Amino acid sequence: MKVLPVDAAALVMRVDERSQEMVTASDGWSEAIEELQYSLGEGPVAEARRGGDPVLVADMKAERARWPWYAAASAEAGLGAMFAFPLHVGGIRLGALNLYRRRPGGLSADALADAAVLADLAALALLESELADEHEKLRMEVSYQDVRLATGVLAAGLEIGLEEAFARLRAHAFAEHRTLVAVSRDVLEQRIPVDRLAN
Repeated sequence: MKVLPVDAAALVMRVDERSQEMVTASDGWSEAIEELQYSLGEGPVAEARRGGDPVLVADMKAERARWPWYAAASAEAGLGAMFAFPLHVGGIRLGALNLYRRRPGGLSADALADAAVLADLAALALLESELADEHEKLRMEVSYQDVRLATGVLAAGLEIGLEEAFARLRAHAFAEHRTLVAVSRDVLEQRIPVDRLAN
């Protein structure tokens, strides 16, 4: 297996729209790109998770009709191309291996085959980690636990469902040009009162 012709990578566990954990990211840039996708709720990872097939984007700027917010924000952050490989074992969907390039361009057939093998190995590692004893589990590099907690706080405080609470958090983050994690921390630390997100 040769070195893949990409600039960065991230491995995320994502089982549904609200629940995500970043296992690891190669650098701060890839971490920020992934955070954009989670905060905006659109992009290659969400599509790969739903469809179960790799989502290969050779030119992010060309995808503005497909993902209007994510394509614009990620291109502004310097993303030229992205390749999301869903992680699954049988019918169990675990997340995605995401590969990023600063310049547009696709991957060769050999690079795609190598990336698919890496995704399969990552899926097995994640599954083994989930089945392992607590001290042998993989440690998440970035936790989105605050988002889950803030969603619960908002749902209880406003007497609404979790989906609605999550949508309101995401909408507030979008309107304020902030990340979902930052807004969630502000809700938990009461810098944003729950009633401010009532509408």
